[in-house]
Amino acid sequence: MHSRVVGTSMKIQATGRIRVATEQDRDAIPAVHMNAFGEDEGPVIVKLVDEMLDDASGKPMLSLVADTDDGLIGHLLFTSVRIEPDDSTVSARILAPLAVVQNRQRQGIGGRLIQAGLSQLADSGVDLVFVLGYPDYYFRFGFKPAGIQGLQATYPIPPQNADAWMVAELTPGTIENCEGTIRCSKALDHPKYWIE
Repeated sequence: MHSRVVGTSMKIQATGRIRVATEQDRDAIPAVHMNAFGEDEGPVIVKLVDEMLDDASGKPMLSLVADTDDGLIGHLLFTSVRIEPDDSTVSARILAPLAVVQNRQRQGIGGRLIQAGLSQLADSGVDLVFVLGYPDYYFRFGFKPAGIQGLQATYPIPPQNADAWMVAELTPGTIENCEGTIRCSKALDHPKYWIE
């Protein structure tokens, strides 16, 4: 959806693929997040995703889905961020949110969505990708703590969760030449989304 990046499909298993989301997927994407996050968090995440997909301040964005013959089973969104003080030479995105329906979790689908997204972003010239998430999970995809690199989150992360704010360097040498605070899309710019 709303992506300047066009990539090839990537097989999930024999019955599915990862591809760039289309306008026809728009009505099915919220159901994926609702299923994945449940009744407690689901409504908040669904509202956030809907706002992010319509938010021009997050473009260019990359929206990927995992689908099967039975419909969508996963969704991942990358939206644009900037680093302040303004460093317009660095192209950066934030990974948020990622969802896989509950009956397909722990099958590698989330990982394949991340790998496909990072590959497409690297091919399109994106330098850095940020995420606020579980360090043990995202470490395997090349993410490392961002705060100690001089790249601060939009809102302060408590010290005990500092490692959850991470960055993946898609263009080698980028991190050593930039520092500052990440500013994300208007839809994501609210403290409630920055609690890990």
